[in-house]
Amino acid sequence: MSKDASVLRLQPAPHDDADSQLERFAKAVSDEQALTRALESADIVPQLLVHAQLSGETDLLSEAAPYVTGGWSFMESIPEPLRVEIRARLIQTLKDCAAGRLPPPQVPSRTEFGKIMSAGIGEMLSDDYAAMFLEEMTSESSASDPRNVTWRRPVRPDVKDFHVVIIGAGVSGLCMAIKLSELEIPFTIYEKNDTVGGTWYENSYPGAAVDIPNHFYSFSFEPKHDWSRHFARRDELWTYLEHCADKYDVRRNIEFGVEMTEAEFDEDRQRWTVKLKDRDGNVRSVDAPILVTATGVLNRPAIPDIPGIASFAGPMFHSAQWDHSVKLEGRRVALVGTGASSMQIGPTIAGSVERLLVFQRSPHWAVSHPNYHLEVTEGMKWALQNIPFFAKWYRFLLFWASGDVLHRMLQVDPEWPTPEISLNAESHAFRQRLLDYINSELSDRPDLIERVTPNFPPYGKRMLRDNNWYKMLKRSNVDLISESVKEITPDAVIDGAGQRHPVDVIVLATGFLATRPLWPMTIRGRGGADIRKVWNDDDPRAYLGITAPKFPNMFMLAGPNTGLSHGGSFFFIVECQVRYVMQCLREMIEKNHATMECRDAPHDEYNRQVDEAHSRMVWAHKNVKSWYKNDKGRVAALSPWRLVDYWKLTWALNPNDYIFRPRGAVAPAKREA
Repeated sequence: MSKDASVLRLQPAPHDDADSQLERFAKAVSDEQALTRALESADIVPQLLVHAQLSGETDLLSEAAPYVTGGWSFMESIPEPLRVEIRARLIQTLKDCAAGRLPPPQVPSRTEFGKIMSAGIGEMLSDDYAAMFLEEMTSESSASDPRNVTWRRPVRPDVKDFHVVIIGAGVSGLCMAIKLSELEIPFTIYEKNDTVGGTWYENSYPGAAVDIPNHFYSFSFEPKHDWSRHFARRDELWTYLEHCADKYDVRRNIEFGVEMTEAEFDEDRQRWTVKLKDRDGNVRSVDAPILVTATGVLNRPAIPDIPGIASFAGPMFHSAQWDHSVKLEGRRVALVGTGASSMQIGPTIAGSVERLLVFQRSPHWAVSHPNYHLEVTEGMKWALQNIPFFAKWYRFLLFWASGDVLHRMLQVDPEWPTPEISLNAESHAFRQRLLDYINSELSDRPDLIERVTPNFPPYGKRMLRDNNWYKMLKRSNVDLISESVKEITPDAVIDGAGQRHPVDVIVLATGFLATRPLWPMTIRGRGGADIRKVWNDDDPRAYLGITAPKFPNMFMLAGPNTGLSHGGSFFFIVECQVRYVMQCLREMIEKNHATMECRDAPHDEYNRQVDEAHSRMVWAHKNVKSWYKNDKGRVAALSPWRLVDYWKLTWALNPNDYIFRPRGAVAPAKREA
């Protein structure tokens, strides 16, 4: 430790005893050559932050801060001499921790965490973000997850009759099951597919991958330190979800090949009756006091209503229902749609088909990312696995870089002079950056530039990661048809201008019914309220995206207005929602409530705030036509909140937002505020 180093005042980390802490550090420094090699290829900023946390020294933070402009690994330009010093100081700090010359690992206070993290992202971190990140700092497993909900009484309540029915075994269903298991609350998951994974099981199309860095796009309580890529391919993520199901032993509580068709709340019995159908068409009913829907946002493919679509004689399938028995090599393939799935499919198959015809109703913005195609170095994997707190700081950096830092760009400046193409100064600068990228990629094909340039501000639709899309469009066997599809014949696609395009295979990359959650299931709540009618089919609303009046004891994961588009991780949103639902269940169990129903007043006020916030954001822009909006133009699929806002909204249950009824009590027919 240098004599003049500034020293942080830190608090002891609560999650390990002294012996296990020493063992972790001893393992990290047991092979100094391996440690040195790993640090040479591991990201330098997490090394800097770990050193500051463990040593309490801030001099290196001050020296490095001017060279850091953001959370991504490529947003630092720390000079080599300073990098060498950071690595050397970290190695010495790890040795000092292993030898007991430094006190046990420390968890910073909010203020000190903010100081360390601010140096890592190139701007000041506010106190609320420090609190949110610190919540994950001490979690080493699901058992030590600070988002866990625990019993508030010394005697564990009897929960044998408190059975939870979960619909869906994707990300949200698995998270719900894992947390129910920890409180030993009985549950059954009914999953329509043959295994777990949900969207990540169904979407097996060529090139399928995440567009959020997977060290963040994963459960905080189940980190995976050996991801092969920064942006994992579909198979690796699906394998991760299979691992989670097995590790937490929830598979034994799952019935596969079973789909919920109807659910009805029985007011006299204060239970849900759920009608199920298996793949052979057999129908049966089960009942339970609690119903949790975990069917996801991108769950039901949107099949376009195109004249003649049923007449096509060749193979035709949606991207989420990829037919792997169909060989595309040497065939003429129509790719309908240019969204996220198409961005991954097109460049993957273009080199093997005879001709690829891309039908584009409207173009999307796409951004280049230096790490999108990169594998994670062995040194980085080693550091994530072996250096205490390294993986935590790395996750926090990704959280920031791919999350709320972008939110301010999406806000409308009412005084902005060019609202047709941008929303504010930051939005305009980013748009110019995107235009420059398009021009550089298509400098030798100026005929394509105007056709691929959107007429709405950046982020009006989901921002895509460029998967060599523009390079693909320049291939001699690729045609971009800047028209919607007017008609399909047995052997061709007719575009909006009336031109006929002979094709052998049609791939529908046409998205999902995101504004019709829970479709086509029939769900009837109190008084026979039909959720499709309550929601006017495609105008879904829920309090916090989780609960709704007239539907007692029903909790929606990934419900209305909880989708993300500015950035962030669906896993994070799910963890926030599951904690909230677990608090609801604890309240019911410990206080012996039979039913719990959202009041009208908080539900209506929350949705008023959602709509008001959306009215000031890019997704409501007049030129944006997307699956975010329903038929009336309301943004029904996305959350308008920052991640930290939603974390605070769902952090603690307010029982006053709900009506609780004892056993045998029947609810009145009128609205209850």
